Amino acid sequence: MTVRHVLVLMALVLIAVPAFGQTPGSGSSTPVLPVAFAMAIASGMCGLAQGKAISAACEGIARNPGAAGAIRILLLLGLAFVESLALFTFVKVG
Repeated sequence: MTVRHVLVLMALVLIAVPAFGQTPGSGSSTPVLPVAFAMAIASGMCGLAQGKAISAACEGIARNPGAAGAIRILLLLGLAFVESLALFTFVKVG
């Protein structure tokens, strides 16, 4: 991809952004307080769950250092699932 192609693509993106801003709004007037409480509860529970998961993974690695690789993979997978809860809450109420 040449520099000219990149500049043309950037120009198209800059032109397209204001066009999306001219679409009419959805008219939704979601109250701010319930949304804030939902996000706070989801974030707090995610923090507690992630702390518990990391604690359990550290204990597991301390008891069996040979299984550190498998525990690490499962820990990262579990943390991704836990974090997705907060992201889904943000998308749903936001």
